Amino acid sequence: MKKAVMYGGGNIGRGFIGQLMFQAGYAVSFVDVNQELLSMLNTKKEYPVRILKGEGYDEVMVQNISGIDGNDLDAVANAIAEADLCATAVGVNVLKFVVKPFKEGIVRRFTTGNKQPLDIIICENLIGADEFLKGMISDLMTEEERAFLDKVGFVEASIGRMVPIQTDAMKDGNPLRVCVERYDRLPVDKNAFRGEIPAIENLVPFAPFSYYIERKLFVHNMGHASTAYLGQYSGKETIWEAIGIPEVELIVLRAMQESALAMSKKYGVEFQGLNNHVENLVYRFSNKQLGDTAARVGGDIKRKLSPNDRMIGALNLCREQGVATDFIEAAIAASLLFRREGEEPMTPEVILTEVAGLAKDDAVYESIMANYEMLKAGKSLSELLKTIKEKQNQAVIV
Repeated sequence: MKKAVMYGGGNIGRGFIGQLMFQAGYAVSFVDVNQELLSMLNTKKEYPVRILKGEGYDEVMVQNISGIDGNDLDAVANAIAEADLCATAVGVNVLKFVVKPFKEGIVRRFTTGNKQPLDIIICENLIGADEFLKGMISDLMTEEERAFLDKVGFVEASIGRMVPIQTDAMKDGNPLRVCVERYDRLPVDKNAFRGEIPAIENLVPFAPFSYYIERKLFVHNMGHASTAYLGQYSGKETIWEAIGIPEVELIVLRAMQESALAMSKKYGVEFQGLNNHVENLVYRFSNKQLGDTAARVGGDIKRKLSPNDRMIGALNLCREQGVATDFIEAAIAASLLFRREGEEPMTPEVILTEVAGLAKDDAVYESIMANYEMLKAGKSLSELLKTIKEKQNQAVIV
């Protein structure tokens, strides 16, 4: 049986990538540092993935699995050396901790008789994740060892499946159960593979892959976060409740359409197809069974409002392509009022200048701040929409 190493046994690792690998005939070893999780994986040797749809669900039992302690460098390196396929889903901030085990595993692989190329599918929300991970591994290698990297494919992936934080109700008596939405397409960078592209159902090899990376980040992630920010402003705790407010839905839809239009111009892709994707996302955000919270989706403001991430990245993409950003600006204004327990509050000026990289004399900065002042004063989203419409009418007249 083919062997796969899934670095990260969390919601995406088990609830998406691990499921696809199992269904393609791989025995999957999950690398994690959560000892309770590892114990359950190694005891039960299986776990259920519950696919939520409408008011019901389907369930897939993922089998032929095991857990490997991420602190056991020797065990992880051995697994990587013997693997037919690897993947990561650990989170951008944790990616640096997988570097040494991958370096050791790659060196061990090509110095102990295994000459087959190794492909690593990188499932992280990070533009340039392939070069980032490859660069960190290369830094730990000798000049002779770096030659092995020619046989390693660092394959970026775009994670579209939404997997919320798992509540006790979702676990339904089994701590390993993962509840997910129905969507299960996994776009990957076609040109990055060094071995044969694995025969995994719903794997979507595509080039140039930057299109899918940016579509996920600047359309999907931006729209999702915008729903969280506008939803919290409207007093809603969950994403499905937030998108159910007509004004929130309209602002989110228009913001994603702004970004989709910029994507269409940049990549020469028909807008209609992108807009169909936008409308499908709005529908998916309304999935009550997912129960995703605004606090989770909107959290980590320093990252999500950084210049290359979802909010400001989408704003910059639109500006580069000459696309208006009125609705993205409205969502960013709402983010300046967003609060999450455990995160240090920052002033809007600090967020926009030091985090987002906007200049105070930038017209967009001024527009966002004007929207922010309206919201801070307690104005409704209907009033904000009216202001946006008046601004657009003035632009047409000019």
